Amino acid sequence: MSTFSIFLVLIVIVAFLLVVVIMVQNPKGGGLSSSFGGGGTQQVGGVKKTSDFLDKSTWALATLLLALILLSNVAIVSPGDTQESKALDLDAAPTTSKPVEVPVQDTTTEDGATPETTDSE
Repeated sequence: MSTFSIFLVLIVIVAFLLVVVIMVQNPKGGGLSSSFGGGGTQQVGGVKKTSDFLDKSTWALATLLLALILLSNVAIVSPGDTQESKALDLDAAPTTSKPVEVPVQDTTTEDGATPETTDSE
């Protein structure tokens, strides 16, 4: 299993967990927070701690997802490429090619004037 495949599996798992955590939240007071009690003052802080946990886990999973995506870009290797970077290869001499000369057609008439094109209607 390649490094990129491992990153891909981790990205899918973290994305799924992030979706679950976001779906559990409800910004209007519903969701998981409201299921732990109905009266706001008689609780021991269950709702506040639940919403803090969901908020912190959302930020942590989002940060982890972004980091995994950025790190997976390093692990991408094109087919036919070696694991070594081509930019660090000091032995490779730069290849120069001669410019290709394209013949230009002479469009001047015998008296030296350029013919004008007319549009036929």
